[in-house]
Parts: sequence; C-alpha cells; structure tokens
Amino acid sequence: MTSRVPVLLSSSSVFPEPTAAAFEMAATVGYDGLEVMVWTDAVSQDTGALKGLADHYGVPVLSVHAPCLLVTQRVWSSDPWERLSRAAQLAESLGAPTVVVHPPFRWQGDYARNFAEGLAKVSGRHPDLTFAVENMFPVKMAGRWVVPYNPGWDPTETGFDAYTLDLSHCAASRIDALELADRMGPGLRHVHLGDGTGEGRDEHLVPGRGNQPCAELLRSLAGRGFTGSVALEVSTRKAASRPAREADLREALEFARRHLEPTVSDGLASGSAALRP
Repeated sequence: MTSRVPVLLSSSSVFPEPTAAAFEMAATVGYDGLEVMVWTDAVSQDTGALKGLADHYGVPVLSVHAPCLLVTQRVWSSDPWERLSRAAQLAESLGAPTVVVHPPFRWQGDYARNFAEGLAKVSGRHPDLTFAVENMFPVKMAGRWVVPYNPGWDPTETGFDAYTLDLSHCAASRIDALELADRMGPGLRHVHLGDGTGEGRDEHLVPGRGNQPCAELLRSLAGRGFTGSVALEVSTRKAASRPAREADLREALEFARRHLEPTVSDGLASGSAALRP
C-alpha cells in the first residue's frame, strides 16, 4: 500500500454479481482494497469467507458498510444495535479501520431516539475503528417528498466525530457537496465516490458522467488534511456483460486516481506558499 489515498471498490458496485465477484474485479482492475457492503449475500456476512477471498485475490477489506438498507433489516438480527455491533466486530476481524453507517430510520424506536449516544458507546467499545456517518437524501413517496431519517438526512445537523460524504446522495438531495464537506470539516473520514444529475434520485453514476463536483472534491482532499479512503460506489447493474462492468469500474478508478494525484502546479503553489513570510 502506498501513501496515497486508498481507492476502494464497494462490493455494491458489482451488483447483481455477488460479493466474491467484487474481490475478483477489484484485483483485475487494480483497486487498493474493498469496501464490503453487508447485505443478504451470505458471503458478505461471513468473516472466514471474506478473509479467504481477501487472501486469495490480494485485496484487503479496508471498510465495512453496516447493514442499514431497507433490504438488510433482518441481516444478522432485527435489532439495529446488534447489526451495528456485528459490523464493528467484522471490521475488526478483517483489519478494516472504517465502518460506514447511515442515520437511523424514523421508525427504528430506541435506535432512532438515541442514535448519537448509542453510537458513541459502540465507538467506545471499538476505539480503533472509525464510525463514519453518511449523508442521505429525501425520498418521494405518494407524490410528496419525505425525510425517512431521524432527525434528518444530513448528519452534520446532529454532529458526529466522523462522516462519510456520498456525492450521489448530494445530487439526490440537491445540495453542494463541497459545502457539505466544509461542514464536515476534519470529521470527513471517508468518501463514497459516485456521480449524479440532481434529478432527485440516487443514481451512483460513474464519476464524470453527472454534474457533481467529483473532481473538485477529490482535488480538495489533500488541503483538507484528509487521511481516510475513497470508495467507488457506482451502479453497474445495467452493464451488458462482465467486460462492460469491468470497463466502468476501470474508468471510475482512473478518474479517482487522476484527480487525487497532486499536479505540478499544486506542488509549485504549495512550495511558493511555504516560502512566503
């Protein structure tokens, strides 16, 4: 692993192919590691299976996405606190430093009412992990926009120690990703890189295919003191074949690497600034 920002492949990016395929494609394309989306695929829940795949393909798991989606409400347990604890245990077992977690749904009882306090307690039990709370977005139901999260989709309004910035979600909520990154401040620890058009839905386009400031955000990370990782979370479900899917993932990786690398002009500007009185 180099000192550059690690660029990870989210296992969700190969859907409808399974988690095992994500390791294979990450190795083939050249990603630095994997973010495992824990979902209904049994392999995504199995420490031993994930370790075996990581070793076989030489692709480390560097972040774990806790099962927070509507379709994962029964993964491991119906208790969201138990699911979060199990995700933390999985991350520790795999040596992954980051756990991605969504704000709670409004209907999740104690978990929704006491999320901030409860997350702090879980974090205290796993001091070597970063629990990065992700920005979400409103959804349209029965012809009107609703916010299904408590207290809202923007975690900076509550305030947490660490955040995941998702650019596709910024597009869906029609907010400025760079301004949200500013609000996250030093708490910005993880990025979900995917593009969107701002049409009010979560698109997870390959970066560069929408209108989000993906390149600008990546170029800004060094100046923000960013020490986390960037995970490509893009939708390839419409890819007609495995080669087409791999081509999308290669394009996404090349985009990320290109805009994460400092340019010569950036280096000269930094050097000039250092010489000023």
